Amino acid sequence: MHSKSGQPAVRAAPGLSAAPIALAWLTQFLVGTDLFVVAPLLPAIAASLGVPATSTGLLITAFSIAYVVASPFAGWLSDRRDRASVLVGALVLFSAANVGTALAPDFGVLLATRVVAGVAAAATGPTVYALVSTRARPEARAQVLAVVGSGLLTALWVGAPAGALLGRHVGWQAAFVILAAGTFLLAFPHAFVWRSRPEFAAAPPAGTGGRAGRAGRAGIGTVVSAVAVTTLWAFSVYSLYTFLAVALHADGRAGTTAWLLVVYGVGAVVGGQVGGRFADRAGAVRVTRTALVLTAALEAAVALVYPVTWALACALGLFALAGYAFFPAQQRHLVDMFPERATAMLSWNNSALFVGLSLAGAVGGQVVDALGYPELLYVGAAVAVAACIVARGRRA
Repeated sequence: MHSKSGQPAVRAAPGLSAAPIALAWLTQFLVGTDLFVVAPLLPAIAASLGVPATSTGLLITAFSIAYVVASPFAGWLSDRRDRASVLVGALVLFSAANVGTALAPDFGVLLATRVVAGVAAAATGPTVYALVSTRARPEARAQVLAVVGSGLLTALWVGAPAGALLGRHVGWQAAFVILAAGTFLLAFPHAFVWRSRPEFAAAPPAGTGGRAGRAGRAGIGTVVSAVAVTTLWAFSVYSLYTFLAVALHADGRAGTTAWLLVVYGVGAVVGGQVGGRFADRAGAVRVTRTALVLTAALEAAVALVYPVTWALACALGLFALAGYAFFPAQQRHLVDMFPERATAMLSWNNSALFVGLSLAGAVGGQVVDALGYPELLYVGAAVAVAACIVARGRRA
């Protein structure tokens, strides 16, 4: 019995040891650092290349658009080819893009290298998730996804600030050179570590009565419906995160930004682990629904206590814990329901994430300008309620 990725699918597979999980975590950490480090480096990039600071925001937009467009195709390719080979190729391309970023002589070339980096990242993240999820024991699948996903979340509050600090002292180019070297070196163990670890045969989630196989053959409408909840969730979560520092600066609380973001980041990491563990025990859909209800309630709570810093810190930590419990459960749900298209579904899910993130930035900025930051949080809470309604249509 073989999977479409070319790997043997056996039920008695030994599962994953710590080494491949650590390798997957480090890969997500480096790719995530590359994604998040650009924003704090924008002023230095603008000064270095002699372009307006406002124009450098296009670097983030270009990366995101490239990711959204390339991700479904990358997932389709990965499901039809050897996933490990696709991952190795993506890491090498990602490394080359970062070298190009560091050596870019002008803004036009720099913009092009970020597009290439976005394409490479689109093939990297979902393929890593598919490799670990199809080789993890089914009863621990969401937990493994949560551990690997915590690499991306750690990049948010550790990798990006470290890269920004490095860029401030030795130049923004150095940050991308180090990321290029790291991702290139990771390609070598990825070329070998997955060969000796066969896949578990995909089993339908409890209570589906074999519907998972039929879902795996469903059309584009089913796919869009399955990942639409991720877009709504991402809008709710990232509208709060994106404008938090801006709001604190405007309120004269700039000195609290760093430690509040650490509280948020720690809550997100813990939430991912909790969500993964409960998804494996109680069912992925049940956890996504519960997480969305709590996300809506706690985002409204953040808005209510926003003027009081200590209360804001408590609410932020709880909000991040509840909000990020959703993601590994959603990933497990997609892998269970679309077992033979695991990478493609995770790619679509990541594209949906970036769509929600982009909408949060575009719409959130307008709401903050017109009404204020707490009012944006009420909008985000309402969107989380909409996500709950969409998720209610899914079977546990």
